[in-house]
Amino acid sequence: MAIGIGRRQFIFALGITPVAWPLVARAQQPAMPVIGFLHAGSPEPNAHFLADLRQGLSGAGYVEGQNVTIEYRWAAGQLNRLPEMAADLARRNVAVIATPLSTQATLAAKAATATIPIVFGSGGDPVALGLVASFSRPGGNVTGVSIMTGGLAGKRLGVLRELMPAATRFAVLGNSHNALTDETLKGLQANAGALGTHVDILYAGTDSEIEEAFTTAAQNHTDAVLIAPDEFFTSQIAQLATLSLRHAVPSTYVIREFPQVGGLMSYGPDLANAYRETGNYTGRVLKGEKPADLRFHSRPNS
Repeated sequence: MAIGIGRRQFIFALGITPVAWPLVARAQQPAMPVIGFLHAGSPEPNAHFLADLRQGLSGAGYVEGQNVTIEYRWAAGQLNRLPEMAADLARRNVAVIATPLSTQATLAAKAATATIPIVFGSGGDPVALGLVASFSRPGGNVTGVSIMTGGLAGKRLGVLRELMPAATRFAVLGNSHNALTDETLKGLQANAGALGTHVDILYAGTDSEIEEAFTTAAQNHTDAVLIAPDEFFTSQIAQLATLSLRHAVPSTYVIREFPQVGGLMSYGPDLANAYRETGNYTGRVLKGEKPADLRFHSRPNS
């Protein structure tokens, strides 16, 4: 009887061993870090930029689905949704929040957490926006890349004037909910007088408001429209170009894809490179570098 019991115990032990070991091995594997991705726009128009972000991450040693997970949050132009989306990512205690080229998303993330690292991509002055303490020492939990698209507004007006030397009346289309719009307007107002031009200010934050703005521009006999940098406008470049053609009001934007869909011209920095650098910075933070010590990039002419 004793031998029989021993054999059964031995067989039982052999039977559970192959099952138990994988369970123990899986339990010992560390969980993949999670990046919280927050953006004011929509995924479809930004798909190619996401490829650049992933390329930057891979340069730091991280590949989505292999050793890092990304939780995506898109506001689809509804900026009022960003605070709750940022709060949700903070509640999930993600390892880092990335907000590439989405100023409003960055501001929402900063308001949601003072401890989770935030890596931004911004078209504005991050010091003036209150995102960092200084260019060389960001301080706090925020760092990233700034391409200064707002500050290029005056240069864009000058290039457009060279292309249309007889033009005297321009309009700028901005999003009143975007903190970058004020910086764009300052850049234009500083140059409009010197160029002897008049600049009307139009605002839009929805599809219908964009249509109304172009109708107004046409009624005012506007020579050309400068579209201010904005995540929602980037998602709507096809609509913007179509309305420009329909109303015979030439328009310019900051991304090179704009003239490809019917816009007159584009003038601005390399957004793809900004996404790559944002991805690389995000990877560096995941490796342990602190945002407070990680000097951010500023590329106004890239």
